[in-house]
Amino acid sequence: QRGEATWYKAGLGACGFVSKDTDMIGALNAPDFDPATPNGNPNKNSLCKRQIKVYNDKNQSINIQVADKCPECKKGDIDLSSAAFQKLFSLDKGRMPIKWEWV
Repeated sequence: QRGEATWYKAGLGACGFVSKDTDMIGALNAPDFDPATPNGNPNKNSLCKRQIKVYNDKNQSINIQVADKCPECKKGDIDLSSAAFQKLFSLDKGRMPIKWEWV
């Protein structure tokens, strides 16, 4: 998929566990996340803890774990922890194009 990466302050995510800014995690956009949420309980979403390989525009990649949902993100977008974002981009960029795939 293609979309944009942003970064956020980690914490208690929709998947029901606490993450730190140093963790290689991300919040998946709602259009991709929500269909896998059973009975409206995001803690039981089957995409939680799944691995995603995220590529920047230089084809460098990182693996992240789905820890949260990004309600305001468009389909294809992923909100990354600051540590994950920094592996691909400078934090001052804020929003950058990515491509990604499930591992």
